[in-house]
Amino acid sequence: MEVAVYYFPSWHVDPRNEAWHGHGWSEWELVKNAQPRFPGHQQPKVPAWGFFNEADPAWAEREVDLAADHGVTAFLYDWYWYNDGPFLWRQLEEGFLRAKNRGRLKFGLMWANHDWRDIFPARPDGSRQRLLASGAVGRAAWEGLTDHVVQRYFPEPNYLRIEGCPYFSILQPEIFCSGLGGPAGARDALRSFREKVARAGFPGLHLSVMAQGLLAGLPTGMASRDEFIECFGLASIAEYTWANCPGYPDLDANGFPAVSYPKVAAIGYADWQTQRQRWPIDYYPNVPMGWDPSPRSAQSAQYENRGYPFCTIWKDNTPDAWRAALQRAKAFVQAGRDKHKMVTLNAWNEWTEGSYLLPDRAHGTAYLEAVRDVFGSESPGAGETPDPAAEASGAGVWR
Repeated sequence: MEVAVYYFPSWHVDPRNEAWHGHGWSEWELVKNAQPRFPGHQQPKVPAWGFFNEADPAWAEREVDLAADHGVTAFLYDWYWYNDGPFLWRQLEEGFLRAKNRGRLKFGLMWANHDWRDIFPARPDGSRQRLLASGAVGRAAWEGLTDHVVQRYFPEPNYLRIEGCPYFSILQPEIFCSGLGGPAGARDALRSFREKVARAGFPGLHLSVMAQGLLAGLPTGMASRDEFIECFGLASIAEYTWANCPGYPDLDANGFPAVSYPKVAAIGYADWQTQRQRWPIDYYPNVPMGWDPSPRSAQSAQYENRGYPFCTIWKDNTPDAWRAALQRAKAFVQAGRDKHKMVTLNAWNEWTEGSYLLPDRAHGTAYLEAVRDVFGSESPGAGETPDPAAEASGAGVWR
């Protein structure tokens, strides 16, 4: 079974972020400044490894070993590309792909094609300035995006492939369609993508979309799920978290400021069943470790129910509660009809959304130990054995 964890690459210095937020800024600044927002609220979250530079390959090696040693088989990158090019790219390009032991994990892309707005931190008045152009990229940007993906990532020996087909996921299908003028433009753009994949020698493209991107319905101009699947050539549906699934808004309205993890999990489990029945293609459920985006709210503002990131937080997401959710996910996947068995986890490092598996000072590696115990250790990994020289020097080894 594939155990893929989402990786949010916002923990290094990026030139765009420096232009918006100041020299040397990364999202670690929000983690450092987070405060409890109500009695019993567990903030700040303190990473056991400190506020490290994820774009440094030595740190990437430590992450790879930690993940592979605890049953994770792949990183699914939140990957950003806008009309003017890539964003938050350095961890993948300079960190992971230069790590000596990177063959221990597969990697894949989830194109996070949403608008990038200023929530770093978000002001209480609800204003959300758009810092980048819309996530709706035009055809020229799409061709540059797919050229880069096919030439740079898909040929890597540890790229995630399903039945030989490279995996690529789109977060917001409606935004994708709108940037290309509607379903006909989207169909033609995806045809171009698949032609590039075929010329590169692959049997096809495994295209997935995120269920969160369909909460408002199918893309404009599509009348049925069958039409949507056919237009996109979809192979699977995946998810990112429970916080955006049907039924959760009631908890957000009635459970503020905090709701128990088991209560949220019950909604998540029901959503798995709904999605499996809804789609005649593979469905990959997600298990989120937690949800607390309060570090992205202005800390000087009163914490009121104003909508993300001033929203309901999950409590009681203990390692034992997480382990129980993982066991439910494993049983759900094993009982399914999917051609490829995969579960996704949220997340490796969503520190400012309170969903992370990297060790913190409160729980150490307890959440990762639960992954290992439920899914089994994949060490020495999905490919190469870790480089002996790196091990001898201590690089890539967490102590």
